[in-house]
Amino acid sequence: MQETLTDLLTDELIQTNRIPRKKLLPLWIKIFTWIFLVISAFVPVVLILGVMGYNVQLALYGLETDEAYSLIGIIITAVFITKGITAFGLLKEKDWAIKSGIADAIIGITICTLVMLHPMINSDVKFSLRLELVALIPYLLKFLKIKTDWENFVKI
Repeated sequence: MQETLTDLLTDELIQTNRIPRKKLLPLWIKIFTWIFLVISAFVPVVLILGVMGYNVQLALYGLETDEAYSLIGIIITAVFITKGITAFGLLKEKDWAIKSGIADAIIGITICTLVMLHPMINSDVKFSLRLELVALIPYLLKFLKIKTDWENFVKI
């Protein structure tokens, strides 16, 4: 009986009903994926220039620095590395890519929120809304929506 059931799921049937994981991603995520993959390729260059004593302008989510080896510089560099790893995983349709994307989005939303609230905590009255949240929140929601389909993907 077990043999009969496995014969029903032939490779041809699975192949014709298979949706590539890349099709689960909307165009705007694919575009940002390529952008962050290219940007993250420059992280080693930034780190080498930092060791050589050059000032390198780094900015992301409202964090800015011109020193690669400052606390802010290391945080920005780590976020870019995370984005690069996530981008690679999404483009190569890796099993872990969606979990990495969710973590990436949560990290981004957290940093943006902290940067927005920091002036208020330091008793400055000004408040700035981080525009990155306009992309990060839908990015997180999309990954949460397609997580099950991505994980249930059948490999041949």
